[in-house]
Amino acid sequence: MTDAGIRPAPRPFPDLYGHGLRLRPWDPDSGTDLDAWFRGRADPEFRRWNTPLSLAADREGARATLRAAAADTADGSAAYCVTDAGSGVVLGHVGVSVVSRPMDCGRVGYWVLPEARGRRVAGHALALAARWALTAPDGPRLHRLELGHAVGHHASCRVAERCGFRAEGTLRGAQWEAGRHDAYRDTHLHARLATDPEPDGPLTPTPAAA
Repeated sequence: MTDAGIRPAPRPFPDLYGHGLRLRPWDPDSGTDLDAWFRGRADPEFRRWNTPLSLAADREGARATLRAAAADTADGSAAYCVTDAGSGVVLGHVGVSVVSRPMDCGRVGYWVLPEARGRRVAGHALALAARWALTAPDGPRLHRLELGHAVGHHASCRVAERCGFRAEGTLRGAQWEAGRHDAYRDTHLHARLATDPEPDGPLTPTPAAA
């Protein structure tokens, strides 16, 4: 365990690079970022597996949720816009939320825009964010990072396991059913510790090209 006063996370959080990606903070004042955020969270596949507290119905509603996500940097939390490192095109999102600083525990979540799927963007972005959150000197230096997905979301399960997030069990009724705030479904829980080895294979983080 670590006292937050001893090891504060830097602000703003740093850009992350690897596997041809650049992870940077979202910009709520950017029309491009707002469009990607709105499309990503309105996408039917996203809505099938995720039910945010606020389901924005228009761009102004999406701007409010984007501003809230970008502003939440408490104890080292970070909302990253995943982009192509060369072109700057937005590909998706990965976010780290610190849920207990006394326990140095956080959660990670991610989504990818429809046109960017099938390119291992989710896995590469998750690998970069996890390494930063768990071990980077300029990160929140968490001990434990959790990842949960709805039971049946096999693609997300595979991404988690390839990035070193071990399956730990099923949380009953731990998230909302698709599009509802009055019904629940089970969550498959994965987690990775700072002491776990980096996973071998194509999702191992690589430094940015010089």
